[in-house]
Amino acid sequence: MIRVQSLSKRFGRLQVLDGLDLEIEKGRTTALLGPNGAGKTTFVKCVLGLVLPEEGTIEVAGERLDGSPEYRRRIGYMPQIARYPENLTAREIFRMVSDLRGNPTDLDLSLIEALRLEPELDKPFRTLSGGNRQKVSAVLAFRFRPELLFLDEPTAGLDPVSSSVLKDRILEARDAGCTIVLTSHVMSEVQELADTVVYLLDGKIHFRDSVEELIGSTGEANLERAIARRMTARVVA
Repeated sequence: MIRVQSLSKRFGRLQVLDGLDLEIEKGRTTALLGPNGAGKTTFVKCVLGLVLPEEGTIEVAGERLDGSPEYRRRIGYMPQIARYPENLTAREIFRMVSDLRGNPTDLDLSLIEALRLEPELDKPFRTLSGGNRQKVSAVLAFRFRPELLFLDEPTAGLDPVSSSVLKDRILEARDAGCTIVLTSHVMSEVQELADTVVYLLDGKIHFRDSVEELIGSTGEANLERAIARRMTARVVA
C-alpha cells in the first residue's frame, strides 16, 4: 500500500529521516514506534504531503506522489493534537471538511453515536475538553470510509469507554481491508491493535517484525518487555 525509498528529511542541522526504506502492507496495521524525535510524525507528514522530503520517493497504492493532492481522498488522518477553527462548532467543522472533500454522500456517522458525542456537536470547539476534541478528530478520520488511516496516539486523552470504542473501530476497519498506520507510546495498545512493529531510531529503521515474531523471539510475556529486550540486545552488541 505504501512504499518509500531512500526517504530523507532534514530540519536545519537535524537529520530527521535518513535514507528510509519501508513498505507497509495493504490491509494490515503497522505501528511506528520509537522515542520522541525518531522521525515517526515526519514520516507520516511526508506521506500526507504536509512535509516535503529532500530525497527519496513515496508510492501510495502504486501511485508515485508528485504533488497532486487527489490521493488524499482515500486517506483518514487523526493527529495527536486536534487543531481546528476554535470558533466553529464540531458540527460546523464536520460540514466544512465534507465541503472541502467534495460533499461525499456515503459518510460514516456511527462514531458520533458510539462515542456519545452528539451533546457536544453544537458547542464551539474552543470549549470542548481534550477528550471531546479527540473524539471529533476520530470521527473525521473515519468519516469518509478511508482506504488508508494514519492514527497518531489515537486514544490519548480518551476515557476507558471511548478508548475501547475507538479500538474496536480500528480493528473493524483493519478486518474490512483498511490499511492502518498508528503511533502510540502505550505498548499494551500496540499489542492489541498492530500486526507489525516498525521501530525508528535517529531517522532509520532499527527493526521491523510482526508482533508475534517479536514476542516469540525474545521469550518475553508482552510487547513492551520484548521491545526492551530487543533494544538492550542491540546496545550490548
